[in-house]
Amino acid sequence: MPQLDPPAREDVFADRHIGPRPADIESMLRHVGHDSLDSLMQAAVPKGIRSGQELTLPAPASEPQALANLRALAERNNPGVSMIGLGYHPTITPGVIRRNVLEDPGWYTAYTPYQPEISQGRLEALLNFQTMIADLCGLTTANASLLDEGTAAAEAMTLVRRVARGKDLRPIVLDSRLLPQTLAVVRTRAEALAIDVLEVDLGAEDLPGDVAGAIIAYPAADGAVTDPAPVIEAVHAAGGLAVVVADPLALVLLRSPGSLGADVVVGSSQRFGVPMFYGGPHAGFMAVRDGLERHLPGRLVGVSVDKAGRPAYRLALQTREQHIRREKATSNICTAQVLLAVVAGMYAVHHGAEGLRRIATNVHHAAATLAEGLTRAGVEVTRETFFDTVVARVPGEAEAVVGRARAAGIHLRLVDPDHVAMSTSEVTTTSHLQAVWRAFGIETAVPHDVASALPDALLREDDILTHPVFTEHRSETQLLRYLRKLRDRDYALDRGMIPLGSCTMKLNATAEMEPISWPGFADLHPFVPAEDAAGMIELVETLESWLATVTGYAAVSVQPNAGSQGELAGLLAIRAWHRSNGDEARDICLIPSSAHGTNAASAIMAGMRVVIVKATEGGEVDLDDLRAQCTEHADDLAAIMVTYPSTHGVYEDGISELCDIVHAAGGQVYVDGANLNALLGHAEPGSFGGDVSHLNLHKTFCIPHGGGGPGVGPVAVAAHLEPFLPSHPMHPVAERREGIGAISAAPYGSAGILPIPYAYVAMMGAEGLTEATSVAVLSANYVAARLKGAFPILYTGESGLVAHECILDVRGLSKETGVSVDDVAKRLIDHGFHAPTMSFPVAGTLMVEPTESEDLAELDRFCDAMLAIRAEIDLVAAGEYPEGDDPLSQAPHAGRELLEWQHAYPVATGVFPAGETQDKYWPPVGRIDQAYGDRNLACSCPPVEAFA
Repeated sequence: MPQLDPPAREDVFADRHIGPRPADIESMLRHVGHDSLDSLMQAAVPKGIRSGQELTLPAPASEPQALANLRALAERNNPGVSMIGLGYHPTITPGVIRRNVLEDPGWYTAYTPYQPEISQGRLEALLNFQTMIADLCGLTTANASLLDEGTAAAEAMTLVRRVARGKDLRPIVLDSRLLPQTLAVVRTRAEALAIDVLEVDLGAEDLPGDVAGAIIAYPAADGAVTDPAPVIEAVHAAGGLAVVVADPLALVLLRSPGSLGADVVVGSSQRFGVPMFYGGPHAGFMAVRDGLERHLPGRLVGVSVDKAGRPAYRLALQTREQHIRREKATSNICTAQVLLAVVAGMYAVHHGAEGLRRIATNVHHAAATLAEGLTRAGVEVTRETFFDTVVARVPGEAEAVVGRARAAGIHLRLVDPDHVAMSTSEVTTTSHLQAVWRAFGIETAVPHDVASALPDALLREDDILTHPVFTEHRSETQLLRYLRKLRDRDYALDRGMIPLGSCTMKLNATAEMEPISWPGFADLHPFVPAEDAAGMIELVETLESWLATVTGYAAVSVQPNAGSQGELAGLLAIRAWHRSNGDEARDICLIPSSAHGTNAASAIMAGMRVVIVKATEGGEVDLDDLRAQCTEHADDLAAIMVTYPSTHGVYEDGISELCDIVHAAGGQVYVDGANLNALLGHAEPGSFGGDVSHLNLHKTFCIPHGGGGPGVGPVAVAAHLEPFLPSHPMHPVAERREGIGAISAAPYGSAGILPIPYAYVAMMGAEGLTEATSVAVLSANYVAARLKGAFPILYTGESGLVAHECILDVRGLSKETGVSVDDVAKRLIDHGFHAPTMSFPVAGTLMVEPTESEDLAELDRFCDAMLAIRAEIDLVAAGEYPEGDDPLSQAPHAGRELLEWQHAYPVATGVFPAGETQDKYWPPVGRIDQAYGDRNLACSCPPVEAFA
């Protein structure tokens, strides 16, 4: 009888996550001069910081096992029908948008649009979002989104201070009727920056005295709709700025804050088709009046022209970014919530003004009907005017009412023992209203001819969303094709390699992504009772424990919803710890000259002073200068922020000594976790001297970048800093309600995407995570080895190796030939690649991070492209092309150039540099004029005629 084959190897997720096959790994190792991954890592990672044992994680799960586990967790949640409100509302994500944006890798695997020529699709989608927000707010300019409503309000507070250029130290008034989580985030920021804030009920009290500004609720947390104009006028009379926090769905029916005099409007676009996600991710927003656009934090999409003079989109005013301004930055926001902003913008494109009015009218009618039924039954409703939120007074009975509603599958909000709040939404039905009435002990027919509860004087009369983009896509066929058109204009990870240094663009596996849309996770309100979120809380706590394990720290908080917010949380923890020890004067934060720009900005946001530490010629922290700085600041040193491996992509041998020097001077060591993908399974920041780190789950742990967001930036701390982790007044775990304050609006930040890293760690296990790091380091060294003869590798460690990324130095070639680093980046587009990171951390260089997910064929394709570009540079140097007309300076080559080819080199050379292929990516525009766009700032949808 024939012999049976031995059993097949068990399904191992790591085999699909890691790109190079075993034979490829052997070939790559030979190329870099090592015989095994262990040999490579022992040579690369300094001996003094290497972990002595394997990570203690559960055995790796297969994809079916991991999904079954996540399904069980989702089923332990009880989303019910949420009528809790407080800025989070059930909404209907149109299926065409859910499937073709939120769940489409062409949208979610894209990177921030720093290379605008290959980002025209998402830039147009963001311009739609900005136009929608500007229209609803009645102001001229809106940004491309912020992290959530709470941080948007906090950024507005610092904008008020920034406009005065630091001279106006008068207090800023906070409307006590703002959402409680918004107040909490603003308080945290204000305390750190020593901004004096006064909390006043601006619906009942006059503006107090002389103030720099006010942040006003419209509508209020209790649902009240009151005219903010008198407060705005009083603020202006005092010479201050008026900020309005608004609900964009309410603004469909209510007069815009801009028409009432507001200078700034902020809020959340969550209810425009974005699931509640247990608190996030959601796209916050900010809009400003004329004259304030250059003070906007975060990202701003504008319109410029390409080399042919045609309109083209790009990020505007990029010189405001933190990597330029560093310690002079006035905001540490370096990202946006692009994927969610695209969903919200497309929701408006899908519905148009007419559809939004229908939805908003239905929401308000449901609230008015609910109130009418309660009033007729003798239940007191506390407000006469409201949009979607009704507060009922039931002395001593509130808890019982909420309990009866919960038993019927509806979540109401317990305000206090005497009051219950209920918010209607897009999903509210008559049966929901009847269930709520029954919870109050009312059996009644649905009232008819219910009067509006909106003040007549505040009803909106102007037109909104008049641009054709909001009227041309009424049918699903039209919208589907529009989404496909925009997606195809972009370059994302589903097309090919995005070798961005410091950004870790790795596989975002479908099995990791699938659970985020499950109702048990997506439809969960962040303030449901803890027992109704038992599965989600277990998921979060398990993930936090895994992250603590792999980093060597005692505890982790996932509340920060971006890396910048994780930095802020970590520095606030250090600041609070020093203060608890009586060291009020310790406020100096040492930052190496090569550090990420957000480091310095975050230190300023945490109320610290920044002192720069020099780097050696080899790119490492200059330990002699560090000692001198620690001696000079022996009495006021708070911390050092250091990225490891370094921002230059090197494992610095002196990291342990650096930690010892700072600790001896009384400071704490903040290890920026941006490059953690080079450490997992081999070294632990919490074990080699770090006191705190933030982690980028959108880098190392596979949350996709989403075209520039969402992200998650958990903060990990040693045991002595654990009491100073972020708190939240509405945290489901009572012990975490008091502390240093809220960093994000929701207790667990962007909880809705935490199933992604949970699935990644569960399926990779200790061995898989360790191998992923090893292969990432191997891939970077392989690229460096193949390219070092053509482009100098700027920094290497003592072993001659790089870490997970390498820096290619173009400066010498630029000086000799005039070919710039921009020319190389744009020419890579013609080869079908997203460019590496340009001019960071060193101007005139390219930082390449191939990650572990790219297979050998793709690595070779990239290296071949770079070598071909080097050959073209040599031809430029030899004078083979007319001055200013070479394939590099003219790149990228858009398809329309074929119609009127005007270059001295052949068509094939320009558009098919790697050989003809039917799969070529065609950039939709030529090289974009960035300076023109900054001089002629246009931040909303241009008229259709502009593209004629």
